Amino acid sequence: MGAPKKNAARVSEDPEELARVPLQAILLADSFTTKFRPITLERPKVLLPLVNVPMINYTLAWLESAGVEEVFIFCCSHSKQVIDYLEKSEWLSQPNLTVSMIESHNSVSAGDALRLIYERNVIHGDFVLISGDTVSNMSLTQALQEHKERRKKDNNAVMTMVIKRSKPNPTIHQSRLGTDELFLAIDPSTNQLLYYEEKADRSKGTVHLDKSLLVDNPSITLHHDKQDCYIDICSPEVLSLFTDNFDYQHLRRHFVKGLLVDDIMGYKIFVHEIHSSYAARVDNFRSYDTVSKDIIHRWTYPLVPDVKFFGNSAIKLERQGMYRASEISQSRSAVIGPFTVIGFGTKIGDNTKVLNSVIGERCTIGSNVHIEGSYIWDNVTIEDGCKLRHAIVCDGVTMKPGAVAEPGVILSFKVAIGQDFIVPPYSQVSLLQQPVEEDSDEELEYADSATAITSTVDNSHVEIASKVSETQSVSELGMGGVGYVWENCEGHEEEWKHSVAPIPENKIFEAIKLMEEEDDLEKTDGDHILPRPEDLKDDLDDDEDDDNADSLYFEKEVEATFLRAVHENIQEDHVILEINSLRLSYNKEAADCAGAIFYSIVKYALDIPHSSADSLCKNVQGVFAKWKKVLTSYLTGMDEQIEVILKFEEMCLESAKEFAPLFTTILSYMYDQDIIQEDAFLSWEDEKREADESDKNFVKQAEKFIQWLKEASEEDEEDEE
Repeated sequence: MGAPKKNAARVSEDPEELARVPLQAILLADSFTTKFRPITLERPKVLLPLVNVPMINYTLAWLESAGVEEVFIFCCSHSKQVIDYLEKSEWLSQPNLTVSMIESHNSVSAGDALRLIYERNVIHGDFVLISGDTVSNMSLTQALQEHKERRKKDNNAVMTMVIKRSKPNPTIHQSRLGTDELFLAIDPSTNQLLYYEEKADRSKGTVHLDKSLLVDNPSITLHHDKQDCYIDICSPEVLSLFTDNFDYQHLRRHFVKGLLVDDIMGYKIFVHEIHSSYAARVDNFRSYDTVSKDIIHRWTYPLVPDVKFFGNSAIKLERQGMYRASEISQSRSAVIGPFTVIGFGTKIGDNTKVLNSVIGERCTIGSNVHIEGSYIWDNVTIEDGCKLRHAIVCDGVTMKPGAVAEPGVILSFKVAIGQDFIVPPYSQVSLLQQPVEEDSDEELEYADSATAITSTVDNSHVEIASKVSETQSVSELGMGGVGYVWENCEGHEEEWKHSVAPIPENKIFEAIKLMEEEDDLEKTDGDHILPRPEDLKDDLDDDEDDDNADSLYFEKEVEATFLRAVHENIQEDHVILEINSLRLSYNKEAADCAGAIFYSIVKYALDIPHSSADSLCKNVQGVFAKWKKVLTSYLTGMDEQIEVILKFEEMCLESAKEFAPLFTTILSYMYDQDIIQEDAFLSWEDEKREADESDKNFVKQAEKFIQWLKEASEEDEEDEE
């Protein structure tokens, strides 16, 4: 279907005529920040691999599936690399999607990009605005319909932002994606956005809003549990607004906040919240890690490793979330853990362990290597005895025997780490020297003219590597090491917040302590300017859906942590530490942790081969004997213990029906082992008295056990008397 003439499309009011305008999208292939340095000094962010697939492929695949017919890709940072990649890909030959590139060499912000696109006069109607580091599987149908309906009634409704619930960490005010806690004020009757702040002042549990906002809007809901998906449906006026206001550079800090405080023009922004769908942007290294895990855990389906879409090789899903490509050479003594991806042509040596990691294509991994929670890109050589934990290793890197990459390390393209050299935590290593002056996040995410990086990275690497090797001291990266260790710059003392590494132990203890102190303060301090967002109630059905999805995420993460601990024989204290980190990230209670750990233990016992009910019971007893401490560390009160019983009921009904006949036997075992106390069983039985008959099956099954507990309790009381 051909596009109508530009002028006709803009002035027509006929719905049928408007419907024939193809749905367009602007994809920004530049983040205009420096968060992924030093990697993005040499390769644009949208071409960095996300679970072995360039990020931009996820965005394009979603746009095509969502019904977008025409995409304009704005290229600035390393534009030649982006254009060369797209021209060699299959995206330019799709029957239902037209892809065009717009190149610029002097745009330093999203505002500059949109002004240039406006000058090209290529957008003819409503369009989707998105960056090329976004992963989503949401449907656009409802959001588009809402946007169009609002436009019919009010021409000032120029933008609809997609948001999603995402509970922030209550102590460090950071989401699971590593982004700052977001504070929103929304009109619940219209979904109009009234206030947007990425770093709201929530000291002493208060929120400060302008009085006029409260006067003009009789109904306001306050939120700090929302995630900005950075997917926007815009009217053409958005482009002209950037042209009329050259102060608009950043999409959120300038444009959105500018419109919200502009009383003269009256333009309005609305939100569309998604619940069961997935949408997230890779904004920093922590979100890179989080989104990668979400892809492996299949929350992004159909954009998952074993489903073919442009830019990924054929790969097979195996048991416990392991993905393997073809032509892999793996020693029989090597251990590949759950939720791990192994790319095409990779070789893995004797007694090597790869856990919860992504390995790229044509990598060579030696013997006795330990890789955990890391991202190894293509053509990497890791020699014998190396250790990597929660690191990112770019293409062509070499790690000499015995080298160690501590958590949070970034090894950029083709660096070499010397024999037995230990790269300190959060270090960044590059063949390129660190810029003398640190750029601000408002500037481009590639080197300036002083660095003189060429777009053809492969050729420039040879020259850079030779120059580095001539001047490199042996002590910089050890014997045989090549590259520069970048120094931490002022203002970057909290690298751990945006790292692929888990939150450090000392930060976890600090966070838990602060959480307890804030809880005590809230009990005594009732003086708030406005009710805190967590005290306000949204639509109950929507909240329930979000809580269910959030709990599933948490439960899967705990299970993955437990399985890693089993495969690697990690000490119980370290497992508890990791689960505490997850607890903070998801803002969960001890009861949630207890239920998730119990589920992981029992599910693992079920997966161990067994031939009868007796052997299944022995499996359970064996697993509990090993990991009892992890579970009981969260069974600090009655509620937590009852949660475990309820979780077991749920499993017997749904995911682990094999345990249904053994329900009472397992309860009795947990009582004997002091895992669940007598009072918890009696309280559970008491709660079930008012339940429906269909919900009393397991109480009836445990009737004799409960009666025995009551009689034992009465005997104890008599003895005491």
